[in-house]
Amino acid sequence: MVNDFWPPIILSLKVASISSGISLLFGVILGRILADKNFKGKMILETFLLMPIVLPPTVIGFLLIFFFGRNSPIGSFVENFFETTIIFTPLAAVIASTVVAFPLMYQTVKTGFQSVNKDIEEAARVDGATELNVFLHVTLPLSFKSIITGLILSFARALGEFGATLMFAGNIPGKTQTAPTAIYIAMETGNLKLAWLLVGAMVFISFLMLFTTTIAQSKP
Repeated sequence: MVNDFWPPIILSLKVASISSGISLLFGVILGRILADKNFKGKMILETFLLMPIVLPPTVIGFLLIFFFGRNSPIGSFVENFFETTIIFTPLAAVIASTVVAFPLMYQTVKTGFQSVNKDIEEAARVDGATELNVFLHVTLPLSFKSIITGLILSFARALGEFGATLMFAGNIPGKTQTAPTAIYIAMETGNLKLAWLLVGAMVFISFLMLFTTTIAQSKP
């Protein structure tokens, strides 16, 4: 039972950590770029970035297979130069989780950047601060709560990813089997004790993440 319980939990935590880290990096970069800039096609770009929120997981999984599968240009390149594939690997689980987690990070961080008082940023510029210094010493600190919230929400979303991961990464025990897919298999095989243990662990972790978000938002 222990051998069936811990590997999916540990893999899920690893995948969620990496995915939320990637989402944080690109969410902060794109959130900063798009927070205050208006240009032709911005609404289309933002709609594209947020689409994973509303797309069915099977559609996301299908698209990931199309773009990263063995017959795709990216998949063929990886297979030819690295003698491995992306599909049905832990990397595939990370990619799937990142795709579905990124919109939460991006939208939360962008909203945080937009809420920063522009007069404070402008005052820093008048005092001689460069744009990088303004961003690092003014914008980021004032947006800290939003960034933390986005990080926790994206981590929780990546942790619970199921559909796209099942299609793209598969369900290989000890290799690509995450907690959500392990719960599905446990239910299918009638192993209710394992299913309840995994469900309990996921509920606890998810509650802890949301509780941490609530604490972060309540602090002045």
